[in-house]
Amino acid sequence: MGNDNWPVCQACGVGSLLPLSDFGGQGAPIHYKAWVCSKPECGFNIKIRNGDVYLNEPIASGAAHSPRPR
Repeated sequence: MGNDNWPVCQACGVGSLLPLSDFGGQGAPIHYKAWVCSKPECGFNIKIRNGDVYLNEPIASGAAHSPRPR
């Protein structure tokens, strides 16, 4: 699946579902941990956390986030 072929958002039918990745507690990469609609007005998202699937959780801008000290 290339960058131009992301799945169409089934909630709005306009945006694309974009994959997001993260790192686990031990630093291992977790690919495709979440999918978020590219259309901000839609806000559809699906996430996996601790083996559970979550739909449409609130989305924060992240502007107030401060990085963890290393």
